[in-house]
Amino acid sequence: MKFIIDMNLSPRWVDVLTASGIGAIHWISLGANNAPDTEIMAYARAHDFVVLTHDLDFGAILAATHGEKPSVVQIRAEDVSPDVIGKQVMAALQQMASELEQGALLTIDPSRTRLRLLPFPSRQ
Repeated sequence: MKFIIDMNLSPRWVDVLTASGIGAIHWISLGANNAPDTEIMAYARAHDFVVLTHDLDFGAILAATHGEKPSVVQIRAEDVSPDVIGKQVMAALQQMASELEQGALLTIDPSRTRLRLLPFPSRQ
């Protein structure tokens, strides 16, 4: 499993992930800092990355497109620095690794972690 870190998160997340043996790269190393979320999602899907973000738009894109990949991990906390929520994020990634490999939306906030498997069911 390897991660693209979205522009709204610190590049320090790369070090946190790689220290745990998880491949990671910050989007700034791959594309424009003002790239639309759809571009980041397309790159992640094409290159088998999981997206780590603080942005709710990625979950909305998955819902709108009924996408099966890429998996997205959303950090929903006021302070998203690795020093504050890094241990919780790493624990959730380890616990949900197989689901993320298959396709999932993982939401992590200070009080809980939620997992939704992809694709989301169609609403009728």
